[in-house]
Amino acid sequence: MSNVTLLTLDLGTQTGWALLSADHTITSGSETFKPGRFEGGGMRFLRFKRWLTELKQSTDGLDAVYFEEVRRHAGVDAAHLYGGFLAQLTAWCEHHTIPYQGVPVGTIKKHATGKGNATKADMVRAMRARGFQPVDDNEADALALLLWALAQEGVA
Repeated sequence: MSNVTLLTLDLGTQTGWALLSADHTITSGSETFKPGRFEGGGMRFLRFKRWLTELKQSTDGLDAVYFEEVRRHAGVDAAHLYGGFLAQLTAWCEHHTIPYQGVPVGTIKKHATGKGNATKADMVRAMRARGFQPVDDNEADALALLLWALAQEGVA
């Protein structure tokens, strides 16, 4: 699969993303889905779904989506938010018949830094050492996940 388009995501109110285009260019960023002052909490999920659709349309489609699979959260709110983003993502992927896969956090960290318990700063440093300039740890995690997908899955 040499002309593949991949999207990797670090899900959350501040979602990190990385995209490998069919022409082998990598773009990435960090997108916020914090609800506005006069919005209900569900608006973040609607904006996330709309953002996914816009991203898909701008790329001529997606061949696969990988996301950071989080098993433990610092608090109940974080767990609920992650679950909401995960539900939106997996339903959206199913609707568009796009394969998706969760990758454990420790697996991504170990691949990027050699340590499964790397800190956020370690992840940012590791991505900078590879020539990327992530704006935050969310973008760094998405980039690390993309590099894992390329190495482990042999998609490029």
